[in-house]
Amino acid sequence: MKAAAIAVVAALTLSALPGAAAAMSVQEFLTSANRIPRNPTALLRSDTRRLMNEIRGAFQAVRDDQAAAKTAGRRPATCIPDGKISLSAEQILDRFNAIPAQRRHISVNQAVREWMGERYPCPA
Repeated sequence: MKAAAIAVVAALTLSALPGAAAAMSVQEFLTSANRIPRNPTALLRSDTRRLMNEIRGAFQAVRDDQAAAKTAGRRPATCIPDGKISLSAEQILDRFNAIPAQRRHISVNQAVREWMGERYPCPA
């Protein structure tokens, strides 16, 4: 009984840590996005903000990976230019919808990493 209680406490503690949550898959992202109405009130919805934060986090992760590779003297997987990249919701949804259904289990981070690698490849 004591071991079971410790396991439950450990699981709850781990789930409360930042980053401990499972990464959102492309399919989950698209399913949530399809439920959001395409009108000005969409920005007031919590699920819209959640998806926007997911995308921001994915882009930040790719930029962080790029910076870490440069710092370590390795060739980065992407060469995203400094500054802000402007993408519309439609561009993001079009890209994610273009991913074949059998690959939509990949995380949003991985999808953004692949996309930016194609869009901003590093010179050889």
